[in-house]
Amino acid sequence: MTAAAAAGMLAAMDGTSKIDTPGSDTPTQTGPGGIRFDFNDGCRVLLPEGRWRVRIFDSDTDNLLFDTEIGAGRVNSAKRFFIRFRLEVEGEGCERLTHDFDAAGREVLVKLEVNSLGDTIAWFTQVAAFQRRHRCRLTCAMTAPLIPIFRAAHPDIEFVALDAVPDRSWYATYRPILYFNDTQYRYQPSDYQLVGLHRNAAHILGIPPVETPPAIAIVAGGRPFPEPYVCIATQATAQNKYWNNPHGWNDIVSFLKQSGYRVLCIDQKPVHGQGLVWNHIPHGAEDFTGDRPLQERARWLHHAAFFVGLSSGLAWLAWAAGTKVVMISGFTHPSNEFATPYRVINYHACNSCFNDVRLYYDRTDFLWCPRHAGTARQFECSRLITAAQVRQTIERIPGFLPNARR
Repeated sequence: MTAAAAAGMLAAMDGTSKIDTPGSDTPTQTGPGGIRFDFNDGCRVLLPEGRWRVRIFDSDTDNLLFDTEIGAGRVNSAKRFFIRFRLEVEGEGCERLTHDFDAAGREVLVKLEVNSLGDTIAWFTQVAAFQRRHRCRLTCAMTAPLIPIFRAAHPDIEFVALDAVPDRSWYATYRPILYFNDTQYRYQPSDYQLVGLHRNAAHILGIPPVETPPAIAIVAGGRPFPEPYVCIATQATAQNKYWNNPHGWNDIVSFLKQSGYRVLCIDQKPVHGQGLVWNHIPHGAEDFTGDRPLQERARWLHHAAFFVGLSSGLAWLAWAAGTKVVMISGFTHPSNEFATPYRVINYHACNSCFNDVRLYYDRTDFLWCPRHAGTARQFECSRLITAAQVRQTIERIPGFLPNARR
């Protein structure tokens, strides 16, 4: 393949697409003849003066991805997700460089660059699987408040805050997040809308998309309350994620209390919204909102009879804590989240717009409803989920007995 024919295989070095890695302008690994290379933003090669032939392979598919002859300069693969690259560089009067990706014992950085509890829990399983598979010295950067729920459960991984990533000679860096407009599939091999939230990270990191909750640290102390109780979470980051049935939560709280459970609302905020739209926690629920430690939230969830909530961070925390999860969501397709036998969705209504590859999710629009905005059908995906449907789902949970005092 000539340099011209291979131009499509190279990514534009525009400064906006690069992974923000400390010291990332210069590859960290040294080769013969002054060659430098690494895998911090795809496969990168920096060449000194001379005449060079560079070839990049995908070892797993046996595809030649790039083949060119150049002088001094840089080569960067177009694909920035995990590929088991093989790099070959030849130069006049220089020892040939042949390097197969092998992270064993090397410094690898994975950056989870979101503030979202749910996304971080969804992706961390695959981060831990990457460390086990490659036996690397892995550092995981994430938002600082989330580190305590993972650190004690994963002693083989170093945790750092996103604003405190150390400057090291990283062998490789990966950034599993949602890429909303990656139409050329440079940062993800499959569209996240097709594969689901947590499976997307598996594909980016080259890990089999096996659905397993991450190990988390749950503080000691046992049950926080002697009575049987249920945890609920009703708030979300956008209105399309809410249960928009105006009577739904009040009816379910009343049903749960009549069935013999205390109902604890563990949202961070008692009221949340934007503009003219504000959402309050339901009447009758006990208000345990506030900035409580996530490890404490995990303990409450671990000992709860079950959890009722939305496609939100606390549902993912409940899943990680080993709690049965009743998830109410029409905005996402069930394939987007972890599997639960207690998923509630109404297929008679418009649904699953978040996973429709024909639509671009606008995170800045709190009232985003791409198919029915401004009409009587806006948010019908959850508005038409009835309390009766949720109640019947709850009644299927093993051990649920009306008026039980367990």
